[in-house]
Amino acid sequence: MELIYPEESYKIVGICMEVHRNLGKGFLEIVYKDAIEYEFRKSKIAFEREREFAVQYKNIVLPHKFFADFVVLGKIILEVKSGSIITDEHIAQTLNYLKVSGLKLGLLVNFGQLSLKYKRVVL
Repeated sequence: MELIYPEESYKIVGICMEVHRNLGKGFLEIVYKDAIEYEFRKSKIAFEREREFAVQYKNIVLPHKFFADFVVLGKIILEVKSGSIITDEHIAQTLNYLKVSGLKLGLLVNFGQLSLKYKRVVL
């Protein structure tokens, strides 16, 4: 199976590794998001932070929206976690974000361990 957006994913994960190398584990997600935003700007990588998506149900739009941590290069959802592990719930959440957004690739990164852990989630 061919990887979706391999070069872009490599750059994004590399930035997350740089953030983890500098901050380590133990901070709240918001701290890692701020550092990732700094690195994206420094690297001139296009992104949207806290991108809002509406959820359609049948023929209506539900009143509650969801917010992806980042949409990078207009095509990859980046979800940031700082827990002890990446859980099935995190994967399901990322899959749901992909469904609603119409995007095909999500990167789920976890800063909560001694080394950065990440998972590619493909729709």
